Amino acid sequence: MNWLTKLPHSVRSPSGLEWTLWRKLPLILVVGTALPILLALALHLLTPQGTGTDTRWLQTMDYLVAGVVVVHWSAVLTVAIGCVVVMLMKGPGYVADPLELSDSDKPRSTDKSDKAE
Repeated sequence: MNWLTKLPHSVRSPSGLEWTLWRKLPLILVVGTALPILLALALHLLTPQGTGTDTRWLQTMDYLVAGVVVVHWSAVLTVAIGCVVVMLMKGPGYVADPLELSDSDKPRSTDKSDKAE
């Protein structure tokens, strides 16, 4: 099934920053996720166990780390969507099904009212 047809003589724009970013996004995602989690793990291992305030502080840090990771994921997803949009817009031009307009510049020869006059 051929949904779109390439426009003849369409020109592709040269690739730029979007491909560089696209290739680095998996690494950015992994590093940006691993660093806060490793920091939270280090806090749990290095904090001496004692009163209830220590556990509350650690729980607050866990929530903070979870928030940082979720914001990082959403930022990476946003940049990925932007890269895909730019890649599609720089690619070759496509045309979908043609739509005949009734107010076009060329006269309609198939209309019966035009033949009756």
